[in-house]
Order: sequence, then C-alpha cells, then structure tokens
Amino acid sequence: MNTTPLNPDARDRLYAECARAITEAGAERESLFLARLALLLFEQVGDETRCRAALADALHALPVPSLSASEPQTTTGD
Repeated sequence: MNTTPLNPDARDRLYAECARAITEAGAERESLFLARLALLLFEQVGDETRCRAALADALHALPVPSLSASEPQTTTGD
C-alpha cells in the first residue's frame, strides 16, 4: 500500500479535477457524488481505522466558506 503523500503538483491537479467532477455532478447530486467517491477511495485504502481518521480530519479542518464562494450580493444605489 502506498502511504507516500502526494506531491504538491499532483495534489493541485487532483483538487482541480475533483472540483470539475463535483460541478459536473451538479448541486442536486453533489453529496451523493462525494459519498460515492469517499467509499471508492476507502476501498483503495482498505483500512477502516485510517478511513475513520481521515473522515475526522476532514471534518475538523473544514474551512468556513469565504465570501467569494457565496452567491453574489446585489446592492441598491443611493
């Protein structure tokens, strides 16, 4: 089993590809896509303890969405 962390370039490429796949899945299927992806990756890892630790780590480090990620706000002029 490979336990070597991804190099930064590979991590960036995979992050971008994952973001594109989430967009392709669409808002209504986003959660299902992410759960399915996680399950497929858990099967690759093959270690329930490591998978549970990854879930806890992901939840713990989950950032608060930035303003740039929210819907555009419209303002009224004076």
